[in-house]
Amino acid sequence: MNKYIYFNSRDEFYRIHLSQIVYFMADKNYTVLQLTNSQKLIFTFSLQKMQEYLMEKLQEDARIFARIGKSYIINLNYVYQIDTAKQKLKLFSEATQKEFSLSVSKEALKKLKMLFIPG
Repeated sequence: MNKYIYFNSRDEFYRIHLSQIVYFMADKNYTVLQLTNSQKLIFTFSLQKMQEYLMEKLQEDARIFARIGKSYIINLNYVYQIDTAKQKLKLFSEATQKEFSLSVSKEALKKLKMLFIPG
């Protein structure tokens, strides 16, 4: 996959390779983007708008991302552990050897698990 996504604001421009994106997180009317190198970027639009932007710009490649509950869009390539009992999702980047732990509802985790193990 050699795809980039572009974010442009009044003062800044970002060109980000999809493999660098671990997850997007809702923060009221903002979206926080977590990168594999632990850097966080904040954008002035909602997670819903981010989801629409990803679908529009990436089309088929948007399938590597999944909306998890109301708060997250994750990169499915980084899913490492789904713990429904503890309501935790662990994402892991082999390239940077960094782990990211998210608190997610049981229902959202069950739906995520079904993407990997149907039935």
